[in-house]
Formats: sequence, structure tokens, C-alpha cells
Amino acid sequence: VQLVESGGGSVQPGGSLTLSCRTSGFAFSSSNLRWFRGSEWVASITSAGGLLYADSVKDRFIISRDNGQNTMYLQMNNLKPEDTGLYVCSYSEYYGQGTQVTVSL
Repeated sequence: VQLVESGGGSVQPGGSLTLSCRTSGFAFSSSNLRWFRGSEWVASITSAGGLLYADSVKDRFIISRDNGQNTMYLQMNNLKPEDTGLYVCSYSEYYGQGTQVTVSL
């Protein structure tokens, strides 16, 4: 199983970023997936397309998936300094290495 995040960077407050999680080695389309910020859960997407968000990101972040590309995304809008952190995608007990997001002036 491999999960590789990309798309992080530095952005000013109010800006946007879209993260990607490219995966291999498991049945992506039938799997539930998650994003974390450090150890804090951020969002989940089920195999059926059900969406769940932490209160801190609700109405600002959008989680999605492309089963044809075995890739999950996290669109982050109206970013705040408290969104700064290492964003990690996860499947079951597997985690990627993460991509750093820094929100500052």
C-alpha cells in the first residue's frame, strides 16, 4: 500500500490550496479514506461518496475522490493560520508521509 500526498505550500490567510493523495496497492474504489492534519482528523470520504468534516473545516474544505485515478483530493478554501500543519492521507492503518501547509502573512 502506498499513499503519496502533494499540493502543499505556503499561502496567505484567505487563500486556497488543493491537496492530492495518489494511492496504489489496494482496492481504492471500495475503500474509505481520510485526511489528517498532524494527529487531528480533518475529513473522510466513504466508498459510497459519503462526506464527513471536522467542525473546524466545515464549509471551507471539500474532500473528493477520483476512482479512475486512485486519487483523493482536499480542496481548502479561506485558509486560516490555524490550518497550518502536515496534511496526511490515510487508508485503514496506512498513512502517507504528508504534505506541509503553511498559512501566514
